[in-house]
Amino acid sequence: MLGGCALLGFTARPAAAAFDPSPYFAGTARDHGFTYNRSNVAALDPVWHRQLVEHRHDEPPGSVIVDTQNHFLYVTFENNTALRYGVGVGLEGFKWFGRASVARKAIWPGWTPPPEMLARRPDLPHHMAGGPDNPLGPRALYLYRDGKDLGYRLHGTLEPWTIGTDASSGCVRMLPEDVMDLYQRIPVGTAVLVLKHIH
Repeated sequence: MLGGCALLGFTARPAAAAFDPSPYFAGTARDHGFTYNRSNVAALDPVWHRQLVEHRHDEPPGSVIVDTQNHFLYVTFENNTALRYGVGVGLEGFKWFGRASVARKAIWPGWTPPPEMLARRPDLPHHMAGGPDNPLGPRALYLYRDGKDLGYRLHGTLEPWTIGTDASSGCVRMLPEDVMDLYQRIPVGTAVLVLKHIH
């Protein structure tokens, strides 16, 4: 299980030793009492920008489709259209696929790494309260199946440069602005289809 599944804020950065993240941010914004770094969307390839697209699918309108191989998350509409978001997925994020539903949503969620992650990374905190330094970002949507937490989350990221990449230990990460948008669009109970990651 991928429980907790964020290493955001603790992940590898681009190879350059003197990596400068500042071009990926554009000032700050306030949300529910917290000040966070706004994403500079212009620093990302336009393919990763939130946009309405033609997307052939067989899911009911309002469903979520996660294409981990191509790094896209879709909210389906009628007439084979969808709102598409660029996402980052974990190096292990492709190990789970199938159907689920959003059973819980959280604003500025806390993060508790699961035991298996702490075994690999004993330097990680055992728990982090929600806030602008939390690796889950400003929102998290928790996926369940048959009443069981799959440990798979859709959540924000502190690292905009990882959108469009396989970057950490699982789950699906989105720009803070995108996960806030998604949070408002889909209610608890939304059906989610995670496609198999095929190499």
